[in-house]
Amino acid sequence: MAAKIRRDDEVIVLAGKDKGKRGKVLSVVTESGRVFVEGINLIKKHQKPVPQLNQAGGIVEKEASIDVSNVAICNSETGKADRVGFKIEDGKKLRIFKSTGKTI
Repeated sequence: MAAKIRRDDEVIVLAGKDKGKRGKVLSVVTESGRVFVEGINLIKKHQKPVPQLNQAGGIVEKEASIDVSNVAICNSETGKADRVGFKIEDGKKLRIFKSTGKTI
């Protein structure tokens, strides 16, 4: 099945502690159905120093994954969350917004 949400899409968080926030998708993990969104679901990781790689230790803030069902693609025209549909045109499968029918 084709992916409804892909890397570099602008998404809105529908549920969780960051509900209502927007961000850009950094990566998609298709096996577990999770996405990493820029600035969303931030966690604090206690990082050990790695002298061989010249990395300093300390507490690092980074994005954790969020379930793909908790995000929706953002329609730039309306500024709201939208559903994704598919349309076949000239033998290519295109993603479209369900509300407007325009391609993403």
